[in-house]
Amino acid sequence: MIILSIETSCDETAVSVIEAIGDFPNAKYDLLGNALFSQIDIHREYGGVFPALAKREHAATIVPMLEKALDEASLPKNDEPLYSPSLFPEQEIEIRKILEREPTLADQLLTFHKEHGTPPIDVIAVTVGPGLEPALWVGVNFAKALAYLWNIKMIPVNHMEGHVLASIFDIEEDNKLTAIPFPTIALLISGGHTELILMKNWGQYEKVGQTRDDAVGEAFDKVARLIGLPYPGGPEISRLAAEGRQLGLSPFKADLPRPMLNSNDLDFSFSGLKTSIRYAVADKILSESDKKALARDFEDVVRDVLIKKTKAAVDLYNARTIIIGGGVSANKFLIHEFKRQFLITHPDIEVYTPNPGLSTDNSVMIALAGHARLDKAANAAAAAYIKADGNRSIAEE
Repeated sequence: MIILSIETSCDETAVSVIEAIGDFPNAKYDLLGNALFSQIDIHREYGGVFPALAKREHAATIVPMLEKALDEASLPKNDEPLYSPSLFPEQEIEIRKILEREPTLADQLLTFHKEHGTPPIDVIAVTVGPGLEPALWVGVNFAKALAYLWNIKMIPVNHMEGHVLASIFDIEEDNKLTAIPFPTIALLISGGHTELILMKNWGQYEKVGQTRDDAVGEAFDKVARLIGLPYPGGPEISRLAAEGRQLGLSPFKADLPRPMLNSNDLDFSFSGLKTSIRYAVADKILSESDKKALARDFEDVVRDVLIKKTKAAVDLYNARTIIIGGGVSANKFLIHEFKRQFLITHPDIEVYTPNPGLSTDNSVMIALAGHARLDKAANAAAAAYIKADGNRSIAEE
């Protein structure tokens, strides 16, 4: 099966072509083509992702990403005619209807189809949520247009399920999903999410803990702005914190709160931590040493909270595996601390994290989640009712 996957949930426009050999979850996956355009430089001046701008950039770059992914894949040509002039007027009307909010994108897609025809793709997987709805709709409607134009099915994919599967995808060895024991606790940490998910089996998710305010990635970005660091703040905080530890700097703010550390639930809160740092730096001119110490102090607090809550979830549900996914899983210090501490307290439990390149948003993980949800594949008529949902929960899958 050849899967075309599309990801436009935030500020990455990603398209992949994946061959799935076998049935989920025992299939082998070959990455035939992969294209990604990051908007980080575009949004940096705003200090965060500007939804309307993200939508515009997705519409401008998704066809070039499609072309790049297909070129890399070098798929054989279909035996059927690539382009039928007698059918094209009807096709064009429908494509323009599907992409009525993106007329320029419709022009680009129709031109692309005239030049390249229909590739031998079996199904399209596309992120429908969660994420920024204006951005999501670009990918969803583009997938609908392709599904109609190529007469194939499309699969609505939950972005967070993609992160879960990316963390157990062994891209360096045999390109298969690791056969994990259940139950599993998944900690999903990103700019928009901080949640603990109980996974009883493949595709079975129950949300058992979540942030009550800021997501942890959002807290990283906000703290970075408070101390004068550029967007995205996570990598900058991590870099300074590592230097602060190496230098053995004294704490800048030793009494930072550890929100909800001892609450009798599995929820998180990071808003108070951010506010405490705001007061700590108010009316102060921070030296480089101050910034390094404060970044280290903040990251230590995040470590303590995330690890204690995850341990509590593991003990409560007798979990046999831990999966850490989402953009913040790229933080090397946090992952090192998770593996170090769980090796001491829970030596029989494996902690899985994504390979480099699969922690942040990507379309490879969307292909994996799409393959897992083949039962949701919809033909062009049914696909018309698929909607983007910025608040979609993995527990709904």
